[in-house]
Amino acid sequence: MNPDEQAPVDPTQAAIQSAVEVFFTQAQVLLENLLRPWMAYQIAIAAGVLVSAWLLARLLRPRLDAYLRSRSGWPKWRLRLGLIVQRRLQMILFVLLIWITVWIMRETTWPSRSYLLAIFANLSTAWLFIAFATRLITNPLLRASARYGAWIWVTLSILGLTAEARALLDGLAVSIGETRLSLWLLLNAVLMLAILITAARFLATSSAASIRRNEDISPSMQVLAVKFLQVLLYGAAFFIGLKLVGVDLTGLAVLSGAIGVGLGFGLQKVVSNLVSGVIILLDKSIKPGDVISLGETFGWINSLGARYVSITTRDGKEYLIPNEDLITGQVVNWSHSNDFVRLDIYFGTAYGDDPHLVRKIAIEAAAGTSRVLKDRPPVCHIVGFGDSSVDYILRFWIRDPTGGLTNIRGNVYLALWDAFQAHDISIPFPQREVKMLDQSSLTLSRGRGPEKAGD
Repeated sequence: MNPDEQAPVDPTQAAIQSAVEVFFTQAQVLLENLLRPWMAYQIAIAAGVLVSAWLLARLLRPRLDAYLRSRSGWPKWRLRLGLIVQRRLQMILFVLLIWITVWIMRETTWPSRSYLLAIFANLSTAWLFIAFATRLITNPLLRASARYGAWIWVTLSILGLTAEARALLDGLAVSIGETRLSLWLLLNAVLMLAILITAARFLATSSAASIRRNEDISPSMQVLAVKFLQVLLYGAAFFIGLKLVGVDLTGLAVLSGAIGVGLGFGLQKVVSNLVSGVIILLDKSIKPGDVISLGETFGWINSLGARYVSITTRDGKEYLIPNEDLITGQVVNWSHSNDFVRLDIYFGTAYGDDPHLVRKIAIEAAAGTSRVLKDRPPVCHIVGFGDSSVDYILRFWIRDPTGGLTNIRGNVYLALWDAFQAHDISIPFPQREVKMLDQSSLTLSRGRGPEKAGD
């Protein structure tokens, strides 16, 4: 290669190098300004204000803690705000004291001698506002990322280094086809998505609370409305965030179509459960609080999910039933249109007992049991003549199936037992007669069963 010839310079590398040089030049100028005498005095004054805020916080924090503990009847949001103020008390006091100091300095001396103090005041105020605002983000990782990112950006903005920092971050990029992805674009996307998703979460939570308080909407429609609202808000936040940072959504639409085809072939069961969940919510066949039985599972519906239904049984087990099983299987809903449930129990008495008296006693015993409805009185009928007993069926109504079915059956059986004992009505059991044939004998031997003669 000819020594006079120079290798081509990468434009991206040159832009990064230029941005770094400008950034460090500005930082050097700022550092030189900080070394001036009055700047050092202002740093000392700010340090004194910081120590004063720390001492005041140590003095006031125990009193504020005792005050909050005495306000146990306050709403939760007010107590949480009080705790946040208690934790950030030193920072709040510093902001108040530094702004008072800046005002005094501007009234008693030249504005240049309070320039650095004003920067400290603006920085601390912005940091305090960000600390309070990011408390609305519930996810700890997302909250920490948003907080530190906002602190860095605000600091650069107040110090006048935003243009240099932006040029530096925009220079760190990679190209994929016609798409250029820079660190500045990624940071913008993360920030915008965090803000929009937080706003969507807040709106979804507030709207869900309002929907659940509306008694004119059925429970199943409440669940459907809440889930539809969540999907709408989160989807809108995602696509609006990408659009605001300049991401081309055309390629995303093609990718969504490919994903849809993949879902159709590979995730048929998942999609079937999702569609079945929507159908369940629309036709109102089941809703939270209903008592249902599916196969051997009996319990009440705890919640309706996008993929499954949560059913809690009497023994505390929680079953997650896929929505497709509720659509295609036979489900007994004990409280679909009303809460009335009829239960049947069977029993038998001896042939020597008066059936008229037995029916009367059985009806009175069932009617005297708790949870058995009086406005729908029990009935008792003869259903057949068995080998050793007259068979009856006793029918009674309850309206609280969530209280259990086995326990009320047991209580009615116990009431029947007590009533039959009081009236000398016997409950027979099968008996067998053994007859000896002629010319046969029965011998008993130790350790052996009966034997015929001649064996």
